Amino acid sequence: MLAVKSRKIHTITDGVVDGIVLIDEGKIKDVGPDVEVPDGVKTLKARVVTPGLVEAHCHIGIWEETIGWAGSDGNEMTDPATPHVRALDGIKANADEGGLVAALQEGVTTAQVLPGSANVIGGYGVVIKTAPRATTDEMVIRSPSGMKIAFGENPRRVYGVEQKKMPSTRMGVAGVLREWLQKTRNYVDKQEMFKDDPEKQPEHDIRLEALAPVLRKEIPLRAHAHRADDVATAIRICEEFDVEMSWEHATEGHRIADYIAKKGVPAVWGPSLTARGKWEMRELSYDTPRIMHEAGVKFAIQTDAVGSTIRFLPLCAAYSVKHGLPYDYALKAITIVPADILGVADRVGSIEVGKDADLRLLSGDPLDVMTKVQKVIIDGEVVHSL
Repeated sequence: MLAVKSRKIHTITDGVVDGIVLIDEGKIKDVGPDVEVPDGVKTLKARVVTPGLVEAHCHIGIWEETIGWAGSDGNEMTDPATPHVRALDGIKANADEGGLVAALQEGVTTAQVLPGSANVIGGYGVVIKTAPRATTDEMVIRSPSGMKIAFGENPRRVYGVEQKKMPSTRMGVAGVLREWLQKTRNYVDKQEMFKDDPEKQPEHDIRLEALAPVLRKEIPLRAHAHRADDVATAIRICEEFDVEMSWEHATEGHRIADYIAKKGVPAVWGPSLTARGKWEMRELSYDTPRIMHEAGVKFAIQTDAVGSTIRFLPLCAAYSVKHGLPYDYALKAITIVPADILGVADRVGSIEVGKDADLRLLSGDPLDVMTKVQKVIIDGEVVHSL
């Protein structure tokens, strides 16, 4: 067992508590002002405690820092549709991988790692704990966590410009996605139609099998799109095929905040601490989170990290507060909201009885750049300490 004592425990879902978090076998056993700590249990003290942060969209481990091409495993740029590839197969569980090190140092304890956005259909994402283990499988808490798809400039450049093949236009991107969703619908329908007649079952297709969970609404599409018109196309296609999605990046979320709120599409906004490196990012602004919040959009804040930039997650939230996003929601946008969007809110994202004991022990305000992360706990184990 382990106890953590603080005057400011940000539970996220039940206010700020002056008291104790009691941990047993990797889980939160109790939290509150009147928690009794059994004799002999070690007690850690901190000025401020929060749950471990949740990064909703990143690429740590599949783009290893400083290695160059040999550590670049995020994009299988050989076909615009690769639903059968998995980020899990490209993540390095090395304890010295730059992204994982930075995540631990900042207290980002949970992260969704996604394939990149070169392909229209990029493959499976995975949600992991960031404490390195002997194998990546031991870090997983949800796999698959979604199917990565991409709209806009990236797939058009990679295939239309560089490889001189489809898709070269936004129409082509939408066409490729529709084609594969329709193939999957036909495949699933045939499986169901002949479920009692094995001889008439369709031949096993690894790509269509990978997309089938999307059609069954077991996982959502994670749709990379910066522009409002691109996400409108994504929503149009999702409604055609009755599948679910999240809007990844949401750079122009301010343009259609009311629309995506009405549609009930969650957004994962960011990266924000970056240059406007391409035309479709020209409207990147810290006003966007405030506007989406005012419209009632459920959204998380992300870094899109490929390495140590994951440490900027709380800073991205802080800048959003500076531009009008309520402080309480900013904290939720890097804890419980991304956990909910990723389908892991039953385990992480808040300090509640029964959840994983993932905590940040801080020297001060959670969104203050001067605050030091003194200790990080994952599954009840201290994995980082100053």
